[in-house]
Amino acid sequence: MKYYFLPGLLVILLLLSGPSGAGTPIAVLDFELNDITSLPNTPAERIRTASIKPLLEEALAQRGAYQIIPISPAAQEMANSGFGYLFRFDEQAVKLGEQSGADWVIVSQHSKPSFLFSYLMAHLIDVKAKKRVADFDIELKGNHEIVTRHAVKRLAGKIDGVISGNDKNR
Repeated sequence: MKYYFLPGLLVILLLLSGPSGAGTPIAVLDFELNDITSLPNTPAERIRTASIKPLLEEALAQRGAYQIIPISPAAQEMANSGFGYLFRFDEQAVKLGEQSGADWVIVSQHSKPSFLFSYLMAHLIDVKAKKRVADFDIELKGNHEIVTRHAVKRLAGKIDGVISGNDKNR
């Protein structure tokens, strides 16, 4: 768990270096934790969930085709009328994307129905078309850092496949 925030530092450095002018503008919203286990929202699970956004931003940035567009937590909170609101109502995510200059917005939840597994659930929103174009569900078996990293890389690959038009699973 001690390594979860390291990727966030890389993303911050990439963001501070300024926009490169190249790449598709994409915004990743904070993941919401939907923990429905008998011992929900433990500090360890909240930390793990908070680490997913920076990991996803890093994985997308490493692909070289994306410019990560930051959306402040305050702007996200203001658009989110309650738990799961942005996840259910795509038009709010479109507005956030328009305000920030992103062409794409990823709205996500970390759903944990069991202590043994959880899911990264994400919606890919096309801001210009003003609609959701894809849904993703990635299963995580276990809660180790390597499991989380692997799942996030799979999610980034699926997102990239849809945006680039190379998604063979659609």
